[in-house]
Amino acid sequence: MYHILVVDDEARIRSIIKKYAEFEGHTVTEAGDGMEAVRLCRKQSFDMIIMDIMMPELDGFSACREIRKISDTPIIMLSARGEEYDKINGFETGIDDYVVKPFSAKELMLRIEAIMKRGAPRGNKMTEAAKPNVKVELDGGGLVADITARIVYIKGERIDMSPKEYDLFFYMLENRNIALSREKLLSAVWGYDFYGDARTLDTHIKLLRKSLGEYSKYIVTLRGVGYRFEGDVK
Repeated sequence: MYHILVVDDEARIRSIIKKYAEFEGHTVTEAGDGMEAVRLCRKQSFDMIIMDIMMPELDGFSACREIRKISDTPIIMLSARGEEYDKINGFETGIDDYVVKPFSAKELMLRIEAIMKRGAPRGNKMTEAAKPNVKVELDGGGLVADITARIVYIKGERIDMSPKEYDLFFYMLENRNIALSREKLLSAVWGYDFYGDARTLDTHIKLLRKSLGEYSKYIVTLRGVGYRFEGDVK
């Protein structure tokens, strides 16, 4: 099963998550703050990280940024607040999912399983094997997407996006000129029957459009349905 790092300054929350995770057969390591979490990630690898936002020493957002410098391990962020700003901030730092407290432990286990099943990138970046590149060009090469290597260039300059932005962008690109319902996007990109706030998809579309700049024109909103990526590729 999976080795999960649970990071929360509340021992009770860590205990609840550990109880359910171990029941599912997972191994759990605990950390009481963001600083401890970063230290642990520098020493060993984890399959999944569950991390609270508001913590002493180093908050969840800052800890996530530090961890992302060395690892692509999937991260689920926990927060007592559900404001869009917190979600956007979290996704921009590279988290894979966002859960608002109080949460269902069973739902959290389902989210973990869904992220792992879809093959989210994990482990130390320096140990990843080189992959062959498959490139797709739009607008005369102004927008270039290296799907296999998960790299996007705009006018020759490489841009950085969160893991979920890459997942969403490449899925829409590979299914271009097809109307994609919200349910289809959530199922394909998030990998599970979505629980909670469906505005998460809209938040990611907003972030993706921001990252694509002038090329956000290719993402068309289908009112009452979902979205479509329009454009002919080279």
